[in-house]
Amino acid sequence: MTSQSTGNTPHSNLLVDLKLGLFNVENLFLLFDHPIPPNFQKLSEPQWQKLSASVYENKPLQKCIQIANLIKENNPDIMMLCEVGGLESLKNFNELFLDSQYSVALIEGNSDRNIDVGFLLKKTQSYYFDLGTNKNRPLHFLYPHEMTSQKTDYPIKAATQLFSRDCAELKLFKSDRNEPFLILLLTHLKSRLDPERIDPGGTERRSAELKTTLQIYQELKLKFPKVPIVLSGDMNGYAGRSTTGATPTDAEFVAIYQETDLQDIFEVASVSVEKRSTFYQIKNGQKADGKQIDYCFLSENLRPFLNKNSCITYLFKDQFGFAIDTPTSLDAKGKLPSDHYPLFFTLEKLPV
Repeated sequence: MTSQSTGNTPHSNLLVDLKLGLFNVENLFLLFDHPIPPNFQKLSEPQWQKLSASVYENKPLQKCIQIANLIKENNPDIMMLCEVGGLESLKNFNELFLDSQYSVALIEGNSDRNIDVGFLLKKTQSYYFDLGTNKNRPLHFLYPHEMTSQKTDYPIKAATQLFSRDCAELKLFKSDRNEPFLILLLTHLKSRLDPERIDPGGTERRSAELKTTLQIYQELKLKFPKVPIVLSGDMNGYAGRSTTGATPTDAEFVAIYQETDLQDIFEVASVSVEKRSTFYQIKNGQKADGKQIDYCFLSENLRPFLNKNSCITYLFKDQFGFAIDTPTSLDAKGKLPSDHYPLFFTLEKLPV
């Protein structure tokens, strides 16, 4: 496991309040080959795109501004992000749109789309952090056709699969990195896309990644039995607890409730299901089907510190500050800052 650490001079306070956010920012690439003018926020979109010669198109300027505005509005201490186009993109976003108010933490993972998981940590907080990766951890997973090949001694292209992206570990500590007071796990599981037509809905691969993520969680619990843990990320499926009359938990996520003490913040806070949607799929051109596919799970020893009234799915706002209606067309959805909605929650009086 590789790691990096930084932080500010710790203070003597023994309790800390932390506001956290989770957001799949949808292809946040910010790569530049030309000097950025001082008035860059007034550039037209074609002018903005001409600043880069990368094969990856930069995130549209107005969408970057909208994302920055919602982060400033909610003012999280830690922002957990999915689909970031590498460390350079995250640094550029922080410097250009957030006035460098955050420290950035990202280790590039395995994505074939070069989208990573990363963190923004407010510089004014009084703790250090240490970032680790599990991108090289084997899933010990084979597709069914690979198992058949294995039985017949036929060569297998990838005998040991890895995470599609990563399961990043962020440890917060006051003075000793071996004594964290909070651990954050952030992942982005296999999507439902199946271009090779070997894994319908990506279910087999996503199930293996979830299983390994839970193994990482259990190992951390054994190593740090008193340390609370957050497991967050874009799960690319319905991982909520199945209750009477509710959507059943997708099969690949049932192990969360069978094998761990993890519980979704919205479940702990008794937020109604209709207010949990983080992704809207447009059906038949006009109908929007909302579902939760982004989650923040808390270990049992962390749940008492959750401010239940703080748990929200943030609704994007227009230029006048009014909430934008959920999209009912692909055109309306494409105009939003991201195809996902962010989550925010607050932990109060957490012992450090």
